[in-house]
Amino acid sequence: MHPALSQIDHRPWEMPRGRWVMRQSWCDLLFAHWPVPKSALDPLVPASLEVQQFDGVSWIGVVPFRMQDVGLRAMPNVPGLSAFPELNVRIYVEHQGRAGVWFLSLDAMNRPAVWTARRFFHLPYYYARMSVRSEGERVVYDSRRVDGDAPLRFAAGYGPTSSPYQAETGTLEHWLTERYCLYAVDPRGRLHTTEIHHIPWPLQRAEAEIDVNEMLRPFDLPLADSAPLLHFARRIDVVNWRSRVVGP
Repeated sequence: MHPALSQIDHRPWEMPRGRWVMRQSWCDLLFAHWPVPKSALDPLVPASLEVQQFDGVSWIGVVPFRMQDVGLRAMPNVPGLSAFPELNVRIYVEHQGRAGVWFLSLDAMNRPAVWTARRFFHLPYYYARMSVRSEGERVVYDSRRVDGDAPLRFAAGYGPTSSPYQAETGTLEHWLTERYCLYAVDPRGRLHTTEIHHIPWPLQRAEAEIDVNEMLRPFDLPLADSAPLLHFARRIDVVNWRSRVVGP
């Protein structure tokens, strides 16, 4: 059994039918979240999705991390392809009552992964030059997008400030992190979903010095002046199923 499947009772709906097709691990991950008015996010998602709110507020996240052990089911890791940094910009949506993630952008330092995710999962991936290094418990992260019209950069140092814990159901941190599907739209305009599964997040409270954050610039969002809400996770193992069409 894959480690991601060692717990399933926490899942908000039934497990997907069929066999999972890909595995991956997310390592040295920072969740940096800012509150944003729902009205500013509504134009960024298709009409078939509803931007969610928690206590009347919507949120956007910038999530730097390292991908590791990426591969198809039952296939060995491939040097140069199975481990690479990634950086996501995400918001929180639902379709027919099923909560998930909508990615505004995803940057990765792996051209085959960028091509595969665009082709088969219809996700807005970009190639970036990235570096990640550890300084004790702390992570130093730098990303410079190469693809696209704007050479966006993200640079930060971050790390945990507490022991791991599981977020309680009904809290904001649970709402932000415990998400078990993502949504995307294919070139024909059809809505797809990709189901994922993992154990409950082993979250840690975090600190971060974000030196450069240009990842939100393309969306011209009215962000609050307050510091972001921060969480850290050292590693979580994940499996996902095939993307499937769920709407027009």
